[in-house]
Formats: sequence, structure tokens, C-alpha cells
Amino acid sequence: MIASFISSAIPLGVPLLYGSTGEIITEKSGHLNLGIPGIMYVGGIGGVIGAFLYENACGNDLANMNPALAILIPLFASILGSVLMGLIYCFLTVTLRANQNVTGLAITTFGIGIGNFFGGSLIKLVDSDMPSIILTKTSSFFRTSLPFADDLGWFGQIFLSHDFLTYTSILFAVITSLVLNRTRVGLNLRSVGENPATADAAGINVTRYKYLSTCIGSAIAGLGGLQYVMAYANGVWSNDAFGDRGWMAIALVIFALWKPLMAIFGSFLFGALCNLTFYAEGLGKSKELFYMLPYIVTIIVLVITSMRKKREHQPPAGLGLPYFREER
Repeated sequence: MIASFISSAIPLGVPLLYGSTGEIITEKSGHLNLGIPGIMYVGGIGGVIGAFLYENACGNDLANMNPALAILIPLFASILGSVLMGLIYCFLTVTLRANQNVTGLAITTFGIGIGNFFGGSLIKLVDSDMPSIILTKTSSFFRTSLPFADDLGWFGQIFLSHDFLTYTSILFAVITSLVLNRTRVGLNLRSVGENPATADAAGINVTRYKYLSTCIGSAIAGLGGLQYVMAYANGVWSNDAFGDRGWMAIALVIFALWKPLMAIFGSFLFGALCNLTFYAEGLGKSKELFYMLPYIVTIIVLVITSMRKKREHQPPAGLGLPYFREER
């Protein structure tokens, strides 16, 4: 029972890990991107559009589908849509120096609107009795796990029975941590987020780092939406079914203290807390309290870190502040 609980909690945390890793990269450059929920939504619908077009091109016949293309086409479409959303955010906040909070909220509203528009259009095309799109053929390739996982008992069930995007999310978090802490690129990025004027004076191209970090972070966050639709939801897309996972990913950044490795632990903890709601179905309205647990834990961590006032537990000093080179 414990193994079943943990193995079912991990997929719930994977979209949060993608979103938080992408947001950490963005925030390290000094930009608070509250558009992550919308970007994850666009990443999900981008993958759905790619999978839908490919399945129709193959005549909806699994035998005609190439496994590599069935994965790469939705993957490319998801990344493309997410990067475009990141570019819009960068153009408004970096080039035009618009308010980051307002722009992020606008990106979230815009992204959810795009997802619902294209999702609703595809639902009309398939003329389904249910308000959803079912892409189980493409999803079967995304949900493929290691064939020997079932032979290893609880160990295989917990650690080896997941889709490849689950392991990729952990890999991205580890690579992000290494780049931020062990490379010159990471040092430059952190300096841009802490004090862009000093970084600019040292010869670092502040605008380039802000654009690249935001677009890379958006691409990674968008994969969280793709993983949710193709792996967790078994290829079923329904408008507004993504829930508040994007906001939970932003909350997870605070919980993880802007550290990608801590985000790995935090994402699976949040996944376990969300998984508790399935065990509280018989509690009636009381189960709504379980939905609050990830946010309550985040608030507690925020209060504790604020009281301790350790610099390594604080966000980048330039987070949310526009940079005007003329004021340097």
C-alpha cells in the first residue's frame, strides 16, 4: 500500500518539478515570471496539437505510427509554444520594461485562453460526445516504462515504473543545479539576478542572459504541461482540467529556496500531499482542506526563512526589478 501511494504520488509531482525548475532558472536572472501557469498550459495544448495532427496523418492506426515521431512531434510542438510565450514575456519585461507581475498574470490569462481555444476547436473537429480529446495512441509511447520494473517488487514499482519524462525532469533539475553552481555561465546568470548593473559593468550581456534564461525556463516549464497530458492523464485533454499546478510550481520555488535539488524533494512531497486528496473522498467537504496543504507548507517555509534572514535562503536581490542601463 505504501509503495502504491508513493508510485502514484510521483507522477503528480513531475509537472511541478518541470515548472519550478523553469521558474528557478528565470528568477535567477532577476525576473519573476507569474506566467508559468499559462506557459505550462500552452506546453500541454502544443503537445496535444502535435499528437492530434500526427495521429490523423497516420489514419489513427497505431501500426502506422513511428514511436520516435510520435514522441518528437508533440515534444517539439510543446517546446515551440512554450518558448514563444517566453519570448512574449521577455519582449514586454526586458525590452519594453513592463511591470513583471502584471505581465506574468497577463501571460497566464493569455496562455489559458489559447489552450481552451485550440482545445475547444479540436474537440469540435473530432465531434466527440465528451468535451475532451483522447490521444491514447500517442500517450502509449509516452507512458512506456522499463519492462523489468514489475519483476523487482516494491523497488521497481516506486523507482522504475514511470515514464521517461519523469526521469528527464529529475535530470533537468540536477543539470540546472550544476550549471548554476559550478559553471561560469551560472555565475554570470546569478550575478545578473543579484545586481545587473554590476554584471553589465563587468562586460556581461544582461539582456542576452535574461532572454535566454527566461526562454529556456519557459521551455522546461512547458514540458510539465506535456507530461501531465500525455503521461499522467493518459492523453486526455479537457479544457480547464490542468488545475492549479502552475501556481503550485511557483509556490514550490519558494519552498525549495531557489535550489533545483531541493525542488526535486519538494515536488514529490507536494505530489504526495495532493495524492492524499484521493484518500479523502469519503470526508465530504473536509477533503478541501487537503488541497490547502501544499500552500500551507509553503507559507510555513516562507515565514521560517524570513525570520532566519540567511542570505542563501533569500531570492535574488534584483528579482522583480526592471533594469535601466542608463541609470547604471
